[in-house]
Amino acid sequence: MCDILLDKTSKQAFSVQVFQAVQPILARILEHPFNRELANGTLSRERFCFYMQQDSLYLIHFARALAFAGSRALQEKRIEALLTASQNALVAERSLHEHYFAEFGVRCDMEENPACTGYTSFLLATVSLGSLGEALAALLPCFWIYREVGNHVARNATSPNPYAKWIKTYSDNDFSDGVDRFIDLLNAVADEAAEQELLCMKKSFMVASNFEYYFWDDAYHMKHMDCTL
Repeated sequence: MCDILLDKTSKQAFSVQVFQAVQPILARILEHPFNRELANGTLSRERFCFYMQQDSLYLIHFARALAFAGSRALQEKRIEALLTASQNALVAERSLHEHYFAEFGVRCDMEENPACTGYTSFLLATVSLGSLGEALAALLPCFWIYREVGNHVARNATSPNPYAKWIKTYSDNDFSDGVDRFIDLLNAVADEAAEQELLCMKKSFMVASNFEYYFWDDAYHMKHMDCTL
């Protein structure tokens, strides 16, 4: 079981505390064969395309979850920030998917795998039934962990690398600035939250971070949904 204790008296920002809590998960992601092979350019095209197809399916639900979280917010600036994040995710990441689909001659015509279905179901349930704080805490790991992976891979990447465009997207300063804005939003909401809600927010952050690992792992092993009855 994850330790979901939170030090309410700490002067550290909420985001710092929860990010420290998921460091073991992050370490497993950074050292996963998918990301090691992505960095050195040896990841098979088949695995990468499988991942991109699943990521394309995930993105639709993720953008919906961001937009729905925006509808839950009360302050105009928060609504705008979340709707902008939803639109940016669709535009920027869809462009990345389309680039590789065209380059590798791939169509997004597969069903969601277990990790994609589990992750997106968790996100949509959390933004629908949880507080705004829980929703933001569930959505942030996708941004934050991708920045960590992007920077880690960029530092260790070989050149030339067939996945250079992917690496550049997630190690780019503009992407990093967007992550920082989302972190600031989460901290602002956390400052207004009671202790019980903070515990729920931390749990949401940790669950989503675990799903990030499962997403990479399912992609590497090219797991399909078992639809047999």
